[in-house]
Amino acid sequence: MIDLLTYPPAFGLASSSPFCIKAAYLLNLSGQQWTPVETLDPRKTPHGKLPVIRTEGRMIADSDNIRAYLEENGADFDKHLSDLDRANARAFIRMAEEHLYFHLVMDRWADDRVWPMVRDTYFSKMPAGVRHVIAGVIRKGLLKGLHYQGLGRLNTDQRLARIEPDIEAITTRLWQGKFLFGDQPSAADASVAPMLSAIMVTPGDTRLKEMLTKNEVLTGYVARVEAACG
Repeated sequence: MIDLLTYPPAFGLASSSPFCIKAAYLLNLSGQQWTPVETLDPRKTPHGKLPVIRTEGRMIADSDNIRAYLEENGADFDKHLSDLDRANARAFIRMAEEHLYFHLVMDRWADDRVWPMVRDTYFSKMPAGVRHVIAGVIRKGLLKGLHYQGLGRLNTDQRLARIEPDIEAITTRLWQGKFLFGDQPSAADASVAPMLSAIMVTPGDTRLKEMLTKNEVLTGYVARVEAACG
């Protein structure tokens, strides 16, 4: 049996983290038996963050490492993909996890209208008297990191111009089938769909959220992946 250490549900999704949902999708697709273990404190995990799986007396951190472990134990998430599609799938995964993700973080942590709702969800277990102080310190450090990364230097119009071609690429790809690479879900869907759904359910009204929720191709896709993998 595998334990999946995951952040608790938030904003109507199974976890506040799209990477935790990705790990759950991969576990489901692999056919492995597993149990969720919800926690808000990942400090004792190998990388100090989630998801992590606990199995065979060891802990495996990071969703990519979890995928590798499952594949070493018989899973083949991309068995229906050609070599070319496998290469394209890798690019879609990286686009979601190294670009879309940071836009999600900007929407949740940088927008002063959204932040109070995110803060009170993410830090709900902390006493109200210290919640704002601790959350504020963490937020300040995270936004500083986003500034160094580059996305935090852009205004909203510039950010949307940066991400819009990615959204168009995903939408165009979905014209070819129910999922990114045909009529069966693959590892790419386990990465891309949770990122899109996390943006769609972010509290408040952000322009990025509006862009995605008005896109019927993407909303239908997210629902299909959840039905197939969730």
